[in-house]
Amino acid sequence: MNATRRMTYREAVHEALRDALLRDERVFLMGEDVGRYGGSYACSRGLLAEFGEQRIRDTPLCESGFVGAGIGAAINGMRPIVEVMTVNFSLLALDQIVNNAATVRHMSGGQFSVPLVIRMATGAGRQLAAQHSHSLECWYAHVPGIRVAAPATVADARGMLWTALLDQNPVVIFEHAGLYNDEGELAADGELSMDIEHAVVRRPGRDATLITYGGSLKKALAAADALASEGVECEVIDLRVLRPLDVPTLLASVRRTHRAVIVDEGWRTGSLAGEIAAQLAEQAFYDLDAPIARVCSAEVPIPYPRHLEMAAIPQVEGVVGAVRSVLRR
Repeated sequence: MNATRRMTYREAVHEALRDALLRDERVFLMGEDVGRYGGSYACSRGLLAEFGEQRIRDTPLCESGFVGAGIGAAINGMRPIVEVMTVNFSLLALDQIVNNAATVRHMSGGQFSVPLVIRMATGAGRQLAAQHSHSLECWYAHVPGIRVAAPATVADARGMLWTALLDQNPVVIFEHAGLYNDEGELAADGELSMDIEHAVVRRPGRDATLITYGGSLKKALAAADALASEGVECEVIDLRVLRPLDVPTLLASVRRTHRAVIVDEGWRTGSLAGEIAAQLAEQAFYDLDAPIARVCSAEVPIPYPRHLEMAAIPQVEGVVGAVRSVLRR
């Protein structure tokens, strides 16, 4: 039996950062409070003392400035990891990410690469109110030239970073802030790099396909457990990578189950769930026995009061209800 060890998602991110810094002297971490404070979510605690100020760089509160510096460093041969505190702050660097990082390789005819990793926390559920609870992954998944990853498990949080650093294109990694305290198992030894190309079936099933990512994965799995007690077996797919989407894996599942429910913490209008639904309708229409269902956040700024926040974002009961609905069709 292979030995395993247990750690939190936060510890997995920390270990991934430390491993990357040890593996390649070109790797450095920069962002707000990543050094002396140890990161807003404690993911870089202790790294400044170990690696020094040249490789763990606290930056001013200027996302456009330090993301731009990361792009320049990547073009010049470094392997920067830029931490943006939360996804809402990344809007201040949207020009750098969309107009520069995503386009340089294409516009230079492949002469310049941008091997940059941008990490940011995302998602609601922590009572941080409307300005700090966004799920804007679909905005970045819309943009050609960048890869978008959303690790939902401890193993992916540990393994995706190094694989992302090997990519010659910029990679944006979304870490759902509600996952940092979650625990999971990792192999005690061996290669820990993770695939950033494909979705994965987290639970096999025959009656309906649940498609999700990031912080909603555990809700989809909990819904599948609840439905199993009623004799309904749901297949749960973790997208893992939002751009490019692994459409073949989704199609293969839907062609087995003939029903699909997409769980997405983003708002329904213009959502990633809408893109997935369109792909399934275009390519698997005659395999579907019911309309595709979407479980998304309510079309409101995320509320601060706990009971309203929980009502605004997808919950297990809503997922269960959506599956029951498609089974009745």
